[in-house]
Amino acid sequence: MVVFYVDESGCLGTLVSANSPIQPVFALGGVILKQERLTEFTLDWLHLKERFFPKMQIPNSDFLDWIAVEIKGAELRKRIREGPRDPRRHALGFMDKFLDLLERHDARLLGRLYVKSIGTPFNGRAVYTSAVQSLAADFQSFLAAGQGDGLIILDSRNKPKNTNVSHSVFTQKFRAAGDAYNRLVEMPVFGHSDNHAGIQAADMICSAFLFPMAAYVYCQGHVNNIHVHLQYYRIRDLFGERLKRMQFRYQDANQWWRGGITVSDGIGHQAGGVLFAPAKK
Repeated sequence: MVVFYVDESGCLGTLVSANSPIQPVFALGGVILKQERLTEFTLDWLHLKERFFPKMQIPNSDFLDWIAVEIKGAELRKRIREGPRDPRRHALGFMDKFLDLLERHDARLLGRLYVKSIGTPFNGRAVYTSAVQSLAADFQSFLAAGQGDGLIILDSRNKPKNTNVSHSVFTQKFRAAGDAYNRLVEMPVFGHSDNHAGIQAADMICSAFLFPMAAYVYCQGHVNNIHVHLQYYRIRDLFGERLKRMQFRYQDANQWWRGGITVSDGIGHQAGGVLFAPAKK
């Protein structure tokens, strides 16, 4: 069994102008982990939080209560964007060790990034649903490549939104033409991040890495708000190549490369590969 944990970063609102406070990027994606790695991964994740954020320990708590202490990716990128040197170095050090953890447990990454066009309506519901279906198709290919069966667990939003997303996969599994996701043992299910190390890891990938990298690469010079900052170059330059290597990519029947972390750039229409490349000197 393999589990794909999925979370999001950014909002689904329209970027009405270059100076709008709306987040210019929406990211949906996460981390694939084998079932036999989940226990060790979870314990290693708790130790990492305890090591870097000892002051966040819940009073009179046990070690396992660290699962309820969430280190949000949005807070880490805020430290990188606004903080003095020491908090910035602390955040980057934690992110570095987090990627060590993923690499040690042979995690793979899938994601969809949407850079919003300025002044163009953004159909958030359609984008979210389409992204989940696309990620499910890539996960199906991962499972079909000899990994067995799998399950998708998304961070819960609310019942109507969860139902809509799950139903979009249901219609593909039970279509007359045949099951499009026959390696998925069930429809996507939903969990709360304070109980799943995998969902917390997915938040880290989307919020601490992919969102700020995409904002820096694709929105710089076009969008003028707090979500686009020059300091985000540090994230791409330090971690871009490692994230690129952890992607799951595959070739389809026509030998086209699929999967991985893809980008739909509504501003400059740049390719997805520039997300990972360090800035040219």
